[in-house]
Amino acid sequence: MSVPEDLRVPDGLSARVPAEERGAGRDDVRLMVSRGTAVAHHAFRELPGLLRAGDVLVVNTSTTLPAAVNARLGGERLVVHFSTRGDAGPSGAVPEGGLWAVELRSPDGAGSTLPRAGGPAGARVRLPGGGVLVPLEPLLEGSPRLWWAAVSVDVPALLARYGRPIRYRYTERDQPLSAYRTVFALPAPDGSGSAEMPSAARPFTEPLVAELVRRGVQFAPVTLHTGVASAEAHEPPYPERFEVPAATAWLVNAARASRRAGGGGRVVAVGTTAVRALESAAGPDGAVRPAAGWTDLVVTPARGVRVVEGLLTGLHEPAASHLLMLEAVAGRAALTRSYAEALRRRYLWHEFGDVHLLLPGEDAHGAH
Repeated sequence: MSVPEDLRVPDGLSARVPAEERGAGRDDVRLMVSRGTAVAHHAFRELPGLLRAGDVLVVNTSTTLPAAVNARLGGERLVVHFSTRGDAGPSGAVPEGGLWAVELRSPDGAGSTLPRAGGPAGARVRLPGGGVLVPLEPLLEGSPRLWWAAVSVDVPALLARYGRPIRYRYTERDQPLSAYRTVFALPAPDGSGSAEMPSAARPFTEPLVAELVRRGVQFAPVTLHTGVASAEAHEPPYPERFEVPAATAWLVNAARASRRAGGGGRVVAVGTTAVRALESAAGPDGAVRPAAGWTDLVVTPARGVRVVEGLLTGLHEPAASHLLMLEAVAGRAALTRSYAEALRRRYLWHEFGDVHLLLPGEDAHGAH
């Protein structure tokens, strides 16, 4: 791993509240910029001056669901984290309320949760409003955290009435759902969404987007409904639903053609979810084609990236699998240098924290 796995992010560097509570707005966060191994430090509001006309920002439009719901298994209090909507159960049948990948967790008494083994299979977990959830089998063999479960009620309606955003223990207090949604979030017709916010896009505001557009930066939407991350085990990502529409495929391919012809358009993904979606739609030749369905792609240095040239992302725990993706985009030396700088400069981690822009090393001359 390019960042030492025994490196620990100090507790004081976890962003405990949203930027708008710490400062003057969502975009009041710091932006570390890596161009190869060169590192510079900016305010996020300076982003329009760091990009250039023709650049394409690929953004995830998945909306964040209030995916945490209180429940009971006999006398045991639980919190259910609804992760991903499935297609059919092990028998091929679709339960009345649908099939969902879920994580069962134990409340910690302070508004967050603690890990708990999933299951047992066939148990009847009581949901608020009279619904029942029945664990069926682990999502992946040998990994007991997430289970497929049959649900007797409509889950989007359940979440809308009883759900709240998933909250991790490093945060200070509960926040409204709006704090976990980005400016790009769009509701899905079937009520699908992300269990956790695609947080790299959180600092964007409508005025900042308008300024980027005014300067000739283009936006290309994709959708990837991200499931529940592992706050403790740092597992690789599970299969997730995604869509890359035809208009985005065309825009990205046009930018890459312009780049090959000597133009300036770079494809910059906003978040690791946008990388996963876009790379899932790219052929070996780097051409992006419209695509939708499930992706189990894990972007590693060995696999590399075919389309993405730059990445705007948050800061990830040293043992997190996302760092393999960052290394694939930027290289090991750049990642090692930038994370040392982030710790030295006391950048803030996690979904309410500061952000990191990784650009190709040959662009060290900066924006045009």
